[in-house]
Amino acid sequence: MTTVSHVVHSNPNILSGTPVFVGTRVPVRTLLDYLAAGDSLEEFLDHFPTVSREQAVGALKQANALLVAHAHSA
Repeated sequence: MTTVSHVVHSNPNILSGTPVFVGTRVPVRTLLDYLAAGDSLEEFLDHFPTVSREQAVGALKQANALLVAHAHSA
């Protein structure tokens, strides 16, 4: 299983600390924006070939886990 540290990172020297996919300058927010606009994961991956499917799915799983944890704590 891919851990979040192998999927997303934040570095103040890369896009002012915006969380990006490891090994890229692609913000994770871009994936979320694509999906929110109704675009498919395939379309995102086609437009950002430096992001692997494993990274994108891992980021989505992490985001989902955070949302579930937040919902249960509210």
